[in-house]
Amino acid sequence: MVKWKYNKFEAFQFGRDLWDPSHRFETSWLLPPWALFGCRALISLYAFTVTFFIIGWEASNQEGYSIHDVHKSFSFFTVLCYWGACFYFAISALHTLTYALNGGTPLLNRLPRPLQALHYLFWSSITTFPFLVTIVYWAILFSSFDTTFALWSNISQHALNSSFALFEIIFTRINPAPWIHLLWLIILLIFYLGLAYLTYGTKHYFVYSFLNFNPPNNIINAQGKKENIGGVGKGMVVAYVFGIAVAICLIFCVVRGLVWVRKWGTEKKLGMKGKFFAGREMGAGDVELETQRVWEGGKAFLLLLFTPPAYRPLAAYPAPPPPPE
Repeated sequence: MVKWKYNKFEAFQFGRDLWDPSHRFETSWLLPPWALFGCRALISLYAFTVTFFIIGWEASNQEGYSIHDVHKSFSFFTVLCYWGACFYFAISALHTLTYALNGGTPLLNRLPRPLQALHYLFWSSITTFPFLVTIVYWAILFSSFDTTFALWSNISQHALNSSFALFEIIFTRINPAPWIHLLWLIILLIFYLGLAYLTYGTKHYFVYSFLNFNPPNNIINAQGKKENIGGVGKGMVVAYVFGIAVAICLIFCVVRGLVWVRKWGTEKKLGMKGKFFAGREMGAGDVELETQRVWEGGKAFLLLLFTPPAYRPLAAYPAPPPPPE
């Protein structure tokens, strides 16, 4: 009888299996590699344009903004998540480009295993946090748009951010995130909560009104309307924090379910295994063999990668298996 061994630290390890043998992080079930690269690069370019335009607009004292608003922005969860999207799509475009160029081993497969695992967690964050940002903004924080700049910047950061996440969920071939990623997403939110109150302790302002633990202080403003110039109270802060924790758990489960349905529908039902380099199929082109050679090293990998097939020596090819006895 085989005894099953459980390693309680296994969920915290980077993994020891072969990393992404069919290049799921660099390919799509619908788009060719060059098209996927173009989409990711365009999303990154737009997100960076939005980010730097907002910085320039505020730093130039437009519409009552100032350089102090730029400094404050680095404490906002929305802005930090948008920076994350900027860099994720730039990095993922680079990985896709390294695969689209010659169909060999992409850059991601050459990196150390910890960086590969962190890239996977990076993907989980940019496919979950944007939905949290969108829900919290439109459900709690939104009031009105007074200027065209406010309309455009908020639509870009609080609506298009979720469409970028949907693109990665729907059009890539990446597998559903492991459940351990949910724990790390919650830990990241805890770290951000610490950053928010560190900002209050050092800069003396609350990043978000629902984190203001002071009691409510309702007054009648100049327009004759009731306005709270205080906080929401400690009890409501706790409720908001736990509500956001529950929300990220639900979002993670929904995203994981969507990715599973996409994979099941496209690969099992439609038979669309993926669009690979030069139109090859998943079973052709020794995709898994190419990836294995990165870890094995040696001259065989270099010969197969850079030498035309007609000029490859027989020693570059793996030996055939022995005949059955």
